[in-house]
Amino acid sequence: MSFQAGRSSLPRRRPRTRSCCRIRRSSNMSLAELQSGFIASLRTPSAAAPESLAAPAGMRPNRRFNVYRNNVVVSLIEALRSSFPVVERLVGEEFFKATARAYIDHEPPRSPLMFQYGETFGSFLDAFPPAASVPYLGDVARLEFARLTAYHAQDRAAIALTHLSTLPPEQLGGAEFQLHPSLTLLTSRWPVFSLWAASSEQQSAQDVNLDTGEDVIVIRPEYDVDVRCLPSGGYGFLRALQGGASLGEAAEQATQTTENFNLAHHLEGLFGLGAVCAVELRNSKQ
Repeated sequence: MSFQAGRSSLPRRRPRTRSCCRIRRSSNMSLAELQSGFIASLRTPSAAAPESLAAPAGMRPNRRFNVYRNNVVVSLIEALRSSFPVVERLVGEEFFKATARAYIDHEPPRSPLMFQYGETFGSFLDAFPPAASVPYLGDVARLEFARLTAYHAQDRAAIALTHLSTLPPEQLGGAEFQLHPSLTLLTSRWPVFSLWAASSEQQSAQDVNLDTGEDVIVIRPEYDVDVRCLPSGGYGFLRALQGGASLGEAAEQATQTTENFNLAHHLEGLFGLGAVCAVELRNSKQ
């Protein structure tokens, strides 16, 4: 036995339409002025609705605008929570929301792409007085944003360490490395990697020794973002390569600042992460 579709004896219901507020642009107001006024009211909780906002008879634009303004703020706070979950775990939900609200007032979005929002959050936290008791918070935020940036970075194939064996040995010192576009380097006076790792694994960051700084590499050579703590000398070596120094120049700089710098060890780790996309000899450039 099957159910059969029957025609309803009632007329089909039409969706209810609600009148909403609309923008009323005066003849002597430019679009830029209209937008600036709207944004100013949107960013100020105590501000009244823009004078250019018109509503149907009997409706109050202030009330409806307040609802819209609150929804915008809530959505931006949630976007920051999604981008900086470890920062939130370190300070707690209530403190994070209050901090995020202050950041939104200080630095509203400049792009419709929400994954780009929060680039300056680390710097904001560095100068945010209520966060002074958690001085490493800004560096943790920078690490989290680097992960987000790496996730959305351009895809590019990496080459293997064996590629170096195809180059003339006497010219290796002049080799320049093209590093993966997702790669970001971070240096911190705090154990930023250990703090991030402990909080990411739902462990207590209170057990982390804060006396030693850490350098970090963030990269996504394929599908997953990889975060590693760099060995001594690694940050300076990779920073030099990233800045256009040749292999020989970068190694020399690292040797001057790091005792017993092991070039072979660092190259193995670099290629193992899929961080090198191409190698070009200087004397072969056109």
